[in-house]
Amino acid sequence: MRKVILMMQVSLDGFMEGPDRDLSWHRVDEELHSHFNELLRTMGAFLDGRVTYELMAGYWPTADQDPSSSAPEAEFAGIWRDMPKIVYSRTLVTADWNTEVVRDVVAEDVARLKEQPGGDLALGGADLAAAFRRLGLIDEYRIYVHPVLVGRGKPLFQQMEDMTPLRLLETRTFGNGVVLLRYAAEPDTGQAEGR
Repeated sequence: MRKVILMMQVSLDGFMEGPDRDLSWHRVDEELHSHFNELLRTMGAFLDGRVTYELMAGYWPTADQDPSSSAPEAEFAGIWRDMPKIVYSRTLVTADWNTEVVRDVVAEDVARLKEQPGGDLALGGADLAAAFRRLGLIDEYRIYVHPVLVGRGKPLFQQMEDMTPLRLLETRTFGNGVVLLRYAAEPDTGQAEGR
């Protein structure tokens, strides 16, 4: 069965973007971008919220035609164009680049999607991640912590009533100081026993 994997970049103080959607603090060099490409080319689909989708669609469809693009950037442009995408939005009517628009996150629909053959499903976007987390639909978290304190912006994780227990699967440090923290979501057995 396919897994839903949240893959997000975050500052050390927990922000996924700075004020005014600033991402200039991301330290994505060739090593890190090549790592992303290696993982993402095996995925079965990208699951994004509208904001993330529009950000990606505004750049990646033609990034490989830009002479200033690095080899990993040019490679990712092809990965992004070819990958099936589902964008969760109540405002978009249609979307290009191999993209299906879905109005709401429905647990039964995601379960059916996970049962289909193919690679895992890459989840992106803080708001969409919150909806998936509330429904217990995230199987794995791959959080890339950048060595910067942004100070303010949009936090990666929204406040929720329930705790999400995680089990560490892997850590990896990249040459630019970014650290991958990879966790599996676990059933909340400890909380149930304490009630």
